[in-house]
Amino acid sequence: MSRALLSRRTLLGLGLSLGLFASLPTSAEADTALRIGYQKSSTLISLLKSQGTLEKALAGQDIQVSWHEFASGQPLLEALNVGNIDLSADVADTVPVFAQAAGAKLTYFAQEAPSPAAQAILVRDGSPLQALADLKGKKVAVTKAAGAHYLLIAALAKANLKFSDIQPAYLTPADGRAAFENGKVDAWVIWEPFLSAAQRQLPTRTLADSKGLASYQRYYLTSTSFAAQHPQVLQTVYAELVKAGDWLRANPAEGAQILGPLWGNLDPAIVQQANGRRSYQVRAVQPGSLAEQQKIADAFFAEGLLPKRVDASQVAIWQPEPRDGQ
Repeated sequence: MSRALLSRRTLLGLGLSLGLFASLPTSAEADTALRIGYQKSSTLISLLKSQGTLEKALAGQDIQVSWHEFASGQPLLEALNVGNIDLSADVADTVPVFAQAAGAKLTYFAQEAPSPAAQAILVRDGSPLQALADLKGKKVAVTKAAGAHYLLIAALAKANLKFSDIQPAYLTPADGRAAFENGKVDAWVIWEPFLSAAQRQLPTRTLADSKGLASYQRYYLTSTSFAAQHPQVLQTVYAELVKAGDWLRANPAEGAQILGPLWGNLDPAIVQQANGRRSYQVRAVQPGSLAEQQKIADAFFAEGLLPKRVDASQVAIWQPEPRDGQ
């Protein structure tokens, strides 16, 4: 296929075509503010926001928390890169790779352990597509630069296909579902909680999930300047994320009752199923743990979707202080 290289500006702005985002802050806001960007699928951050947990935990540090919702990961990291927010809730592992290729100065400060069951390739029940190789020549809905995008590339490679062998339809989750439901696409690659919602509300069949194809780790990021200036704030946020993940795994039904209304009044049964496929095990990022990031970067570059090779190890990583007992 011809290599349609994306420019730096296109890469950083690519998420803007994925949907509008609300309440975009300005870099002129007070230094004592912690401006957090998140998405609807930012589960642990959503729990902390709904309970006012971070506001209480940071009160002693004279930090004022503000919340800013984005439609997808790419515009979220664009806002982080230009200084309009200070911290990004979890984004799929692919998103930092695109940001790194565009020269963004971002710092990893936490990750969630792999959740390979939390994204999948769906076809309609009764579809003639039975194997990954059957995707050749078909129209597939996927969100550009999302974790699902890498799953699709990896799945095609397993079937000895190239990305150019399919017809990608780059759509947001909402638009992807509409196209899938109306038969405008042959398959849809999607993540939780959109995946469980589709499986429970539509006649679908799973062609493949990420198991054996993609680890699907999610990363929390901050600006490199914020990490240097406010390590204690990050320490507090990190500790609260760990506790939120532990609580959600121990209280899945109660967690679903809280998250359902935040996710558009989604049925708690759907929320609980979706959360059961996520690890929510928040841990520190280790340099040696970025091998999957390198695989992702190499795969996107090979398909002409990155303008240059990316060394995934050449990133800034903030490390939390050891907790008691560690």
